[in-house]
Amino acid sequence: MSDIAEIPVDEQERPLPPPPPPVKSALTDGPILRTLLSLAWPNVIALSAGTCTVIAETSYIGRLGVEALAAMALVFPTVILTMTMSGGAMGGAVASAIARALGAGDRERAGTLAMHAMLIGISFGLVFMLGMLIFGPRVLEMLGGRGDVLTHAIAYTQVFFGGAVLPWLLNTMAGVLRGTGNMKLPSFLILNSAAWQIVLGGTLGLGLGPVPQLGMRGVAAGALIAYTMNICIMGWYLFSGRARIALRLRGLRIQWAMFFDILKVGAIACFSPLQSVLTISIFTHMLAKFGTAILAGYGVGARLEFLLTSIAFSFGIACVPMVGMAIGAGRIARARRIAWIASAAAFVAVGAPACLVAIFPDLWVNIFTDSAAVRAASHQYLSTVGPFYAFFGLATTMYFSSQGAAKVIGPVLAQTARLIYISAAGWWLMTHEATAQSFFWLAASSMVVLGLLSCSSVVLTRWGPREGKPAIRPALSGAADRA
Repeated sequence: MSDIAEIPVDEQERPLPPPPPPVKSALTDGPILRTLLSLAWPNVIALSAGTCTVIAETSYIGRLGVEALAAMALVFPTVILTMTMSGGAMGGAVASAIARALGAGDRERAGTLAMHAMLIGISFGLVFMLGMLIFGPRVLEMLGGRGDVLTHAIAYTQVFFGGAVLPWLLNTMAGVLRGTGNMKLPSFLILNSAAWQIVLGGTLGLGLGPVPQLGMRGVAAGALIAYTMNICIMGWYLFSGRARIALRLRGLRIQWAMFFDILKVGAIACFSPLQSVLTISIFTHMLAKFGTAILAGYGVGARLEFLLTSIAFSFGIACVPMVGMAIGAGRIARARRIAWIASAAAFVAVGAPACLVAIFPDLWVNIFTDSAAVRAASHQYLSTVGPFYAFFGLATTMYFSSQGAAKVIGPVLAQTARLIYISAAGWWLMTHEATAQSFFWLAASSMVVLGLLSCSSVVLTRWGPREGKPAIRPALSGAADRA
């Protein structure tokens, strides 16, 4: 009785082992604010370093003369357009597409999307290069450039946009890494790029040591050399297999669906920086009639916007992979919570330093100029507009959150509304002989309009899939099927 024969069991009938528990990720399961801050702080440091580059450039361009400083104010909108469109609009769309693919568990698709993203980046860079080399001088003249100011602006444009493919490729690669949740490497490389850009731009622009003074051309050349160095580093990392996704040139087949997945967000998103730069350009053109001092003073004040934009971008870029992976995993409620928490954090992070500079404008203005007229214009601009930059931070983060959800048309239309508001109100002010102070109030109120409309667009836009109605089958169809 002790020896009981074991009943044979078919191996195919044995119960399967329990499935392993799903691997949790901080981006999809972690605390929202803590994860957001851990992703944002490298971006804050790196993009703030980029802003330090702009400060340094403006500082040593100021040594070339007031005309060169005014020329940089003319060129600045087109440079901003290149960097924000490649890094924020299309770069955010790349990060969104890759994050949604990873959130759905499809790494192979994420790798294929990355390769198609680089082709898009190169193509857009070529378009910018040809467009600015052909039409750039005319655009700068339309913005109010005359005489030596126009000459300096054209010199910078010819060199910088002659290598426009470089910033597009650099920012596309950064978008690929950010889509995987890797914020530290692209942030480190932006920091590295900023350091080299300051050294090279200052050396070539001012002619330090044995180097001849190349002026505005040297400043632009320093930027392109710095971009090239970091493209080489980032390209090596991506193609060496160290990234979370695998990039392969061999066997790559062009798939239009991959282009569409990126461009359905990126092509629409590109209208946001385009409209933003058009708004700045129209505003710059309106101020140009007040003279070089007002224009240069506005240019110094507008540099603060670049710094604050970097802070807002840091939170916005951080929330793209978080929102994208949540959307890819079907967790719509979490995606919306991420958007609102990120926007509130950006509102505070942008508003605090802006209000400080509005109260103590010399903290900012003293960096750039000793001209009494330029300082007075900068003080006037900063004290008026500074307290309202928080709404700009709010709008920026809502824009990036909508990119992560692949529902970006609402924030883009908010930018359209701001453009119309600036154009219409600015025309009215010009016809009524308004002062520069009135135009500064126009800039401040437009930020409030942009922030409130961007929030409204997110509230009104459905992020999840539309609920389909269940199919109603005829009553006799079941009997027919059973027959």
